Amino acid sequence: MDAPQAVQERLAAESVWSRILGLRKAREVNVLLALLVVGAAIGLATPYFLTTSNLMGVARAFSLTAIMSIGMVMVIITGGIDLSVGSVMGLSSLVTALCFSAGAPTGVSIAGGLLVGLVFGSFNGLLVTLVGLPPFIATLGTLSIGRGLMYVITHGIPQTPDTPASFAVIGQGYVAFVPIPVVLLAVMTAIFTVVMKKTRFGRHVYAVGGNESAAKLSGVRTNRVKFIVYALSGLIASMAGVIAFSRYLSAEPASGFGAELDVIAAAAIGGASLAGGVGSVLGAVVGAALTGVISNGVVLMNINTYAQQAITGAVILIAVSMDVVRSRRKRA
Repeated sequence: MDAPQAVQERLAAESVWSRILGLRKAREVNVLLALLVVGAAIGLATPYFLTTSNLMGVARAFSLTAIMSIGMVMVIITGGIDLSVGSVMGLSSLVTALCFSAGAPTGVSIAGGLLVGLVFGSFNGLLVTLVGLPPFIATLGTLSIGRGLMYVITHGIPQTPDTPASFAVIGQGYVAFVPIPVVLLAVMTAIFTVVMKKTRFGRHVYAVGGNESAAKLSGVRTNRVKFIVYALSGLIASMAGVIAFSRYLSAEPASGFGAELDVIAAAAIGGASLAGGVGSVLGAVVGAALTGVISNGVVLMNINTYAQQAITGAVILIAVSMDVVRSRRKRA
């Protein structure tokens, strides 16, 4: 082998190695590695975890949280927060059920549920951009409004209308052996990953979260960007609500209660910085998968189920602490 060829091969090997090291620095890759390690540990502890039926069950279970985390992470990247996603999910599920009760066809019923999320998300966006309320306060208020409306409408009674079998397929059906909610999650993850990484809108979202004043000076319409991400967050949460109703065929008054905490946890574990400017759709989805795997592992290993929240809380603290340490090192 001549010297020039040897040099070229060495440079190629160094290039591949540098790319591998570069991937290791990506936050979503770190979370994915953590997911694999946790999954392997649970798999060694119980033979039931790595079965196809259990893994698909786990994926179906965390799919709704993961879907909502897609909208949440976009809001968090802009430096905001959306506490209303849980109540929007529940109210959308309820409105879909009420539409079926009124005799509306499937398409109209689904549109009614989605409209709820779009209205609430747009209202959140107006409160944040037009009125100037802090996102925490604005979405805390709409959380309470949505939850209150559910109890006012239902009087605490679950709604279980007759629905077409074709509608139930959305939440209960399969494509081969993969649950349809998981397929929908995969499609949405791919779409919004491209949106955030390859489009002008995605770049503007990161710009607003990184430095809103600089983004505004560079011509970014910051208020419009923030309005759109809140509207999208509400719409995506309502999609989760429609899927949830399709799965259970019953709209519970407490549906979605506390779901916002799981969604925020998924985004934070997935590498999103609550200070804004950092995060990814894929990271949020993998974060939701990690919490889902931990939850399933707690059940399979006969660990006290009350410990699940403590374990999830510890994972959140570790993930956010690592983010803070990483940020300090970059500034140093």
